Amino acid sequence: MAIIGDEKHVSDSSSSSDKDNAVPTDFPKDTEKTLLGQAPVPIHQDPPAPPGKLQAKEVDVGSQEETDPLKHLSDEEREIIKRQVDIPNIKVTIGMLYRYATFYDLVIMAISALCAIGGGAALPLMTVVFGGLAGTFQTFLYDGGSADQFDSSLSHRTLYFIYIAVGEFVTIYVATVGFIYTGEHIAAKIREHYLNAILRQNIGFFDKLGAGEITTRITADTNLVQDGISEKVGLTLQAASTFVAAFVIGFIKYWKLTLILTSTVVSIVLTMGAGSRFIVGWNKKSIEAYAEGGTVAEEVLSSIRNATAFNTQKKLARQYDSHLIEAERWGLRHKAILGLMIGAAMCFIFLNYGLAFWEGSRLLVAGETNLSHVLTIMMAIVYGAFSLGNVAPNIGAFTTALAASAKIFSTIDRVSPLDPESTTGEKFENIEGTLELRNVRHIYPSRPEVVVMEDVSLLVPAGKTTALVGASGSGKSTIVGLVERFYDPVGGNVFLDGHNVEDLNLRWLRRQMALVSQEPVLFATTIFENIRYGLVGREAANLGEAKVRDLVENAAKMANAHDFVTKLPEGYETNVGERGFLLSGGQKQRIAIARAVVSDPKILLLDEATSALDTKSEGVVQAALDKAAEGRTTIIIAHRLSTIKTADNIVVMSQGRIVEQGTHDDLLERKSAYYNLVEAQRIAAETEQKATEEVDFLDMADGKVNGAPMRTPMTEKGNDFDEDPDDLNLNKTKTGKSQSSMVLANRKGEEDHQYSLWTLIKLIASFNRQELKYMLIGLVFSIIAGGGNPVSSVFLAKCISAMALPAPFFSTLRSQVDFWSLMYLMLAFVELISYAGQGVAFAYCSERLIHRVRDRAFRTMLRQEIGWFDQEAHTAGALTSFLSTETTHVAGISGATLGTLLVVSTTLIAAMAESLAIGWKLSLVCIATVPIMLGCGFFRFYMLARFQQRAKQAYQKSASYACEATSAIRTVASLTREDDVWEQYHGQLVSQQGRSLQSILRSSSLFAAAQSLMFLCMALGFWYGGRLIGRGEYTLQQFFICFSAIIFGAQSAGTVFSFAPDMGKAKHAAAELKALFDRTPDIDSWSEEGEKLPHMEGSIEFRDVHFRYPTRPEQAVLRGLNLTVKPGQYVALVGASGCGKSTTIALLERFYDPLTGSVLVDDKDISTLNLNEYRSYLALVSQEPTLYQGTVRDNVLLGADRDDVPEEQIVQACKDANIYDFILSLPEGFNTVVGSKGSMLSGGQKQRIAIARALLRDPKILLLDEATSALDSESEKVVQAALDAAAKGRTTIAVAHRLSTIQKADRIYVFDQGKVVEAGTHSELIARKGRYFELVNLQSLGKTH
Repeated sequence: MAIIGDEKHVSDSSSSSDKDNAVPTDFPKDTEKTLLGQAPVPIHQDPPAPPGKLQAKEVDVGSQEETDPLKHLSDEEREIIKRQVDIPNIKVTIGMLYRYATFYDLVIMAISALCAIGGGAALPLMTVVFGGLAGTFQTFLYDGGSADQFDSSLSHRTLYFIYIAVGEFVTIYVATVGFIYTGEHIAAKIREHYLNAILRQNIGFFDKLGAGEITTRITADTNLVQDGISEKVGLTLQAASTFVAAFVIGFIKYWKLTLILTSTVVSIVLTMGAGSRFIVGWNKKSIEAYAEGGTVAEEVLSSIRNATAFNTQKKLARQYDSHLIEAERWGLRHKAILGLMIGAAMCFIFLNYGLAFWEGSRLLVAGETNLSHVLTIMMAIVYGAFSLGNVAPNIGAFTTALAASAKIFSTIDRVSPLDPESTTGEKFENIEGTLELRNVRHIYPSRPEVVVMEDVSLLVPAGKTTALVGASGSGKSTIVGLVERFYDPVGGNVFLDGHNVEDLNLRWLRRQMALVSQEPVLFATTIFENIRYGLVGREAANLGEAKVRDLVENAAKMANAHDFVTKLPEGYETNVGERGFLLSGGQKQRIAIARAVVSDPKILLLDEATSALDTKSEGVVQAALDKAAEGRTTIIIAHRLSTIKTADNIVVMSQGRIVEQGTHDDLLERKSAYYNLVEAQRIAAETEQKATEEVDFLDMADGKVNGAPMRTPMTEKGNDFDEDPDDLNLNKTKTGKSQSSMVLANRKGEEDHQYSLWTLIKLIASFNRQELKYMLIGLVFSIIAGGGNPVSSVFLAKCISAMALPAPFFSTLRSQVDFWSLMYLMLAFVELISYAGQGVAFAYCSERLIHRVRDRAFRTMLRQEIGWFDQEAHTAGALTSFLSTETTHVAGISGATLGTLLVVSTTLIAAMAESLAIGWKLSLVCIATVPIMLGCGFFRFYMLARFQQRAKQAYQKSASYACEATSAIRTVASLTREDDVWEQYHGQLVSQQGRSLQSILRSSSLFAAAQSLMFLCMALGFWYGGRLIGRGEYTLQQFFICFSAIIFGAQSAGTVFSFAPDMGKAKHAAAELKALFDRTPDIDSWSEEGEKLPHMEGSIEFRDVHFRYPTRPEQAVLRGLNLTVKPGQYVALVGASGCGKSTTIALLERFYDPLTGSVLVDDKDISTLNLNEYRSYLALVSQEPTLYQGTVRDNVLLGADRDDVPEEQIVQACKDANIYDFILSLPEGFNTVVGSKGSMLSGGQKQRIAIARALLRDPKILLLDEATSALDSESEKVVQAALDAAAKGRTTIAVAHRLSTIQKADRIYVFDQGKVVEAGTHSELIARKGRYFELVNLQSLGKTH
């Protein structure tokens, strides 16, 4: 991540090009943002400019801030902010990858390394035996040795081959097992340390990183590191040892020739060194681009409902694609240069052959050496140099591992300015709980140009309730963030009982308080565990199971949650799903409250804890909160003023300052800011009636809190405060099946797919169809490159038989050898061109492939219906990690792997054909051994594919666990759950390692066998060939052509197996992708079928609709819902949470299809209409508006299906949504970046941008799902005015918790348990004095009596 103050970052973030996305300037969700109507600091005086001038001004800001966004701050303030966001830049060395190796790891690695070295030395040793045998042949043929001598010498030397084979098997086996095991172990340690480091960071650090980036690091990048420290280390050591042993042997045999041939090695090393410098840099750039793409994907997948409703899948996919294009550019360069390097290496090897024979023949004629030595030296040097060729593919893995680990280690080594793990700082036995802010000035680190609080001083007395109210963006949540010490203020101090919080131990401080936030985060575990997390680190946690269960149940009772939990089929052991999505808002909130009070904290912080609830759940939750707040220091942030009437002190904030404070009654007397806020929330029921009823109600509430439930005639129906109707749904339906359960019983689950290898290859090939001509070029080059080996075996045989000639023929010997040496020169350059050509061609194809697969996988995910995303396997984290890891694996069947396979198969086929033509007997014997070698390779491939499958699931589960924790970092931090999260993650990794070990032990034995059998095959070939020469059937030349073509050919076939892991992964990944691509969703947004409506009137009808969510089939949500809406009507749905209001909207958007019954629009069943066309008439504004990274303009434009939206329409939509003036007040106007998930804006601002987006569609039906619930009164008034204007002339369906917002509705439907129980206008329903009347009274606001 670029660092603030580093030139590049600044210019990026202020230039408003595509690069805006390059710096995820994420910003916390609940922080106070740009102050309403107050221009941010750098440009105080400028009045808001019209759009024309805006562009000019924006450029100014860019150039003015080119140097440093912190320029306008004092040195001290700059220091405080930098400290919170700086990330150190780390130069990673190879040694650093092993910094977490234990003593045992080091011992295992040392033993494995010795074995790898031993295994590597086997090849050069073999050349000594080989040279010796050639010498034996020469003596027998030309120097007249006897047949018996020849036989015994032959058998004796053949045995050496067998000894070498056995040694090779043992050493390679140990080395492979050892390195894979330690690689996995160390990678797990890095994963743990990384998670530990992430959990240790201050919140400001996360404001800059996207959640997707952390996911990518934990999944993809740690896999890359593991790849770089596992079996490839063994293979590399083996190769290095071959290299060294070869030279030792060469120098012993004859130093002069060896020295001359060393030139080969020098040139290889220089070429590699130069190339790898480029590779590292380019690879790093490619990884960075993918991480940014990952953040985009995560944002979109976690807000899939919004993308679906607005039909913006294509636009968002394009945004993701722009990052992929960048990554492809760098990846292509990196892979192409690798191809060039390999080509150069091959070229040098053949040049070496030519040089060896040419120089060797001179020395031989001069009598300085003999044929056996020349052959031994030449082959040893070739093996030595070849072994360097084997290092080349692995270098890629190491450089990638280093590049990937740089980001990981820079996070691990970052010193967090607010480190919860730290043991420094004071702790006290007892605290009273008095909080004080003195002259606090605060600026958020990721938004340094806006001052959020200016000179705020506030005293929160111990044991009393202090309420904070004010417009959104006024600084209320900031106070909570400072008290929890999520941030350090840039000026002033925060005190607890007179002690500066900066001097207190951070973890101890956070354990003194409990936070309940607006959007409670639950973890994917049971309800019991979720509540128990509140006890983490407290004494009570160690009291034993029974005691803890009592505490948990008491906390649940206090939070009014016990009753509904016990009614669930599994009670406290019910799993709540990712982020608690299986519970309704009210239920989640009450569990969060239970979690907060279970540890009996001294300080309770409630950040709009009831804003997202409807009246009835709010009553229940509010009663719970009042109970919880007794005798504790409580800070309440509230938008709904009815919830804070009883507070001991109410503080009204505006624009980062405190305007007034006092009790509810005092402030009303003053008729100032607070009075206006209350007026804004007044409900228009007849005043007298309200006054009389309200007395009963408040008394009833008081009676309730004091423990004795009072009954008034109104509550006889059983709608006592204690009941959240949500909770009634949980009772099992009457025996006798309901309609929906009958339908569900007939549904089939999704089947598991098995695909043949051919199907998968076809799938992958289809992605490269457009690159066919490049593929063909690559294939032709591969075939030419593969012909190098068989051709060189002819040259080799010619040279050897020439050099075996006795002294009288020395002149013939020299002229023949000179000719063949020149042929080697020709061959060397042919190989250079062909390897380089195939490298570049396949690099291009492979990068295009990865790009296309990612793009299509992402688009296909966005195509799925919403029910698919509700499943546990398809959480945003799991899908993001699928996109980052699986798609890269697919390249294992393309590109370099494919090239190598072709080279090898050409080599084998050509070698067999050639040698059969020259000497069939020996050829057949040698060919018989080839299947054995290939068989072993196949087994290793097969074992690895199985190993892959298991490992992937384990790491995916642990990765998605880690992602869940990091995306809820505020909750983890406020619960001080860091150690606990880490423990669980550690447990998951440990169990995975045990399982992996067994599979490693099995698959490595086959790999080792494949390596050692080569020596046995050689032994067989030599022994049989020797017999044929002995009998005079073969000449030396025939023997060497047949033997070297096939045996060396088979040897190069052995290199295929080093790609087996990649192919194993590729097969698995391809199968996963195939399953994804083949899945046709039940509700398919790609489908062209269905009737297209030329226009829409907007009448809506639900006929006897029954519905259950696919993930919770046991729970009925709608039970026979009937309702009608006439065109142009404004209809409101009200009722307790969990009664099916939002579900009704989801069915109208056709996120789900009803189980029975039908949803009709304009008298047509919506399931018969064309889906995209139908959705284009709808617009949805939901409770939590979703904004994406990018500018304000990008976000508004997501509302339109078309691309050419005129500027006037955008401006008009923003004016209608009441947000236009605010946008102009931002430093960069419409081009202001909103941050990840829109976190730079306050709730009200986000909501109005979401409304502007909805209005840009000009919908016929407007769906408002609690569009104002998360706002304070002032923003609510503004947003509500915008919504009322928007609803004119459209059919509007509003789900509302705050009834004041819907009293003007044409018709109000009151829901209860999935049915409509009352319907009518506001005044009719009030007159009826039924369910609705009761809800209205619950929400009335007046003076407390």
